[in-house]
Amino acid sequence: EVQLQASGGGLVQAGGSLRLSCAASGFTFDDYTIGWFRQAPGKEREGVSCINRSDGSTYYSDSVKGRFTISRDNAKNTVYLQMNSLKPEDTAVYYCAADSTPTTVASSYDYWGQGTLVTVSS
Repeated sequence: EVQLQASGGGLVQAGGSLRLSCAASGFTFDDYTIGWFRQAPGKEREGVSCINRSDGSTYYSDSVKGRFTISRDNAKNTVYLQMNSLKPEDTAVYYCAADSTPTTVASSYDYWGQGTLVTVSS
């Protein structure tokens, strides 16, 4: 059974940091690009970051570039999203997802986790 377990969300003040984790199982982790997406209340799902399966190259949306860092530990089947200098507009449910191709398009992703809530207070 494929599982993606996102964790690490919580309540933090503006300017603070959180590290999200995405633990994967049930598929060959090394063969998949892992992406982080978020959805704020009343808004569409937004791509935040992804890390390529093959060369570890990364992508960041303009809204998080320079503040968030994505990394993966293939030995632990886990991807991390280090989020620094958090802003109230970063408040959302954050989801991790896996795809067999290097893509930033949410609709392309094969597997999705359940999401973890990040709330940034001003």
